[in-house]
Amino acid sequence: MPSPSPLHVLLLATTGALACQSAVESADDLSMPATAWSDEEVETPEDGELRVLVIHDMEGLSGQSDPSSFDFGTELYPQGQEWLAADVNAVVDGLFAGGATHVFIADGHGSGNPEPDVRADLLDDRAVQIIRDEPFDTYFDLPESEDIDAVAVVGMHAKTGSGGFASHTFTLGIDLLINGRSITETELVALSWGRVGVPVIFASGDQRLESDLETMPWVEYVTVKEATAADAANPRPVDEARADLREGARRAVGGLGDARFLAVSKPIHASLHAVPPASLAALEGIPGMNYADNTYTFATGDLREAYDGLVQVVGLAASGYASVLREVLMARDDGREIFDAYGAALSKRWFDQESGRLESDGDQADSMSGLRRFHGYR
Repeated sequence: MPSPSPLHVLLLATTGALACQSAVESADDLSMPATAWSDEEVETPEDGELRVLVIHDMEGLSGQSDPSSFDFGTELYPQGQEWLAADVNAVVDGLFAGGATHVFIADGHGSGNPEPDVRADLLDDRAVQIIRDEPFDTYFDLPESEDIDAVAVVGMHAKTGSGGFASHTFTLGIDLLINGRSITETELVALSWGRVGVPVIFASGDQRLESDLETMPWVEYVTVKEATAADAANPRPVDEARADLREGARRAVGGLGDARFLAVSKPIHASLHAVPPASLAALEGIPGMNYADNTYTFATGDLREAYDGLVQVVGLAASGYASVLREVLMARDDGREIFDAYGAALSKRWFDQESGRLESDGDQADSMSGLRRFHGYR
């Protein structure tokens, strides 16, 4: 057959990658539970210690109304780091005031900064940042390794489709559902920590997230701004908002005895619904796929397996972003030149692979080992 054009190559690369991925497991023969999850009573610590993990994102900060403030490399990002540190410190101070004996910090954002988004030199020195020699997933790896009694989430955002400031779930255009219920990342954190009986006791963000979290009425919630669009918000006065963050965190520790942890119902029906700029449309018509209306669903008996499966499907859905890239490139004077260079590089990668000249991913990873440390996110 004739060689495809560079533009056609890009189309094949983005849609073919979707079509070639295998399904995790069919949900056809497993009935969905009547409720997505239950909330259960928490066992309070008896050793006199109270260890609280603070997971921060970066879209739900006080003082913040410009989305560029949470993207590494932008002019406003350093200001975003200052807002982040101030919010986290207010919560840390409140947690200690409420009776916490240890507070740990984990990055749940991932702006692209090779260093933690919250600067160590600005962080309350009583708090300990979780830094490791190997990559880790803040949401799901920590419950499997850390001894924690309660979780607080700071600077969070509402879920996809909620109309909140920078509202999304996991990444752009992704709506995650557990047992038919669309969830926020805060609920995802709560479900993950619920595996070990640990509750989320505090959260902060905009008013849309507050509405999303009506499923968790014991959570002490602080609204720091009013979202007016996905890229605009009216922040509260920062001194007032941060005073509320401190007081809310203090109350959250005091109310630990009334908190609940989330226990997911099984079998777990995990779904990903893609909206622009993401897309799962390439799955349409593939035999054996539990797919309809840009939504892919599978069933499993294990929450970690459900999460890992959804992460893989996120990778497929994010291939839809390439349509925006194509639009941008084709509008440029040098767009055709870039596509030609891409086509040549793609062909070279193919030739190198078939000729045994391509270095394996494992070899590349080994060459990078020991060169950096990791602070979380996903």
